[in-house]
Amino acid sequence: MLDMIRKSELLDVCALEVRARKVREHILRLTATGGCFIGAAYSCADLVVYLYSRFLNVDKWSLDNASRDYLFLSKGHAVPALYGTLAECGILEADRLADHLTTRDDLYWHPNSAIPGIEFHSGSLGHMVSVAAGVALDCKMKETSNKVVVITGDGELNEGSMWEAMLVAAAYKLDNLIIIVDRNRLQANCATEDLIPLEPLEQKFLSFGHAVRTIDGHNFSDMDEVFHTVPFEPGRPNIVIADTVRGKGLADIENRADRWFCSFSPDEVEGLLKRLGENSSTHGDAIDEL
Repeated sequence: MLDMIRKSELLDVCALEVRARKVREHILRLTATGGCFIGAAYSCADLVVYLYSRFLNVDKWSLDNASRDYLFLSKGHAVPALYGTLAECGILEADRLADHLTTRDDLYWHPNSAIPGIEFHSGSLGHMVSVAAGVALDCKMKETSNKVVVITGDGELNEGSMWEAMLVAAAYKLDNLIIIVDRNRLQANCATEDLIPLEPLEQKFLSFGHAVRTIDGHNFSDMDEVFHTVPFEPGRPNIVIADTVRGKGLADIENRADRWFCSFSPDEVEGLLKRLGENSSTHGDAIDEL
């Protein structure tokens, strides 16, 4: 019985890993149509895949349903991860990705609410926690059970508006609000701790009245264990510090400050697509052994 349970868990993880790889393939292809912020997108791709696959109550049939959950991408330059995930979930037509940065569509370097599944424009950093807190407060006042998730960059925490919004969220006891920090320790072309140090980050959030958990932002089992305990503490907003790697999944760009934005030729993309499997999981072998 334990082996069967373990096998089921591994199958779930394998399915998520397959979807995450497909999302990374979508992102990589976008670099050949004018370029994109691939490092930031790869950093949070696993998180976005997990949220839409296992956590958020939203799909292509419920985009306008008042009972849906909400996701706001505050680090808007990472939107290729969202485009790819929405395509894999059937919310966005996958063939539209070929129109990235063209006048034929609204697929651009930052989220646009004209795209199905995107709740709000973002790109100017530091604002989405405020928007998400407002939505979470509205849900509280209506006594509904919607979850409100916002993904921020760690460098984005340099913005004072982020901390103002978190003070308000704590004051109104918004335990339906989940703030995920994509902690890849790089912002633009430098390290976060070299510009404006953030540590001790967990203690900062605790002092603002939030409940905090830290996860491996590329480990689906870790995500499952933590996200399904929301709210972490009744009456406190939830903070998830996700330890991630910029460019995760493609060794050529991993953890490189100079690879936050890339524009590759179609031939380069084809070569890089072949390398995406180099860091693939061995969960398939583990299933066979059970």
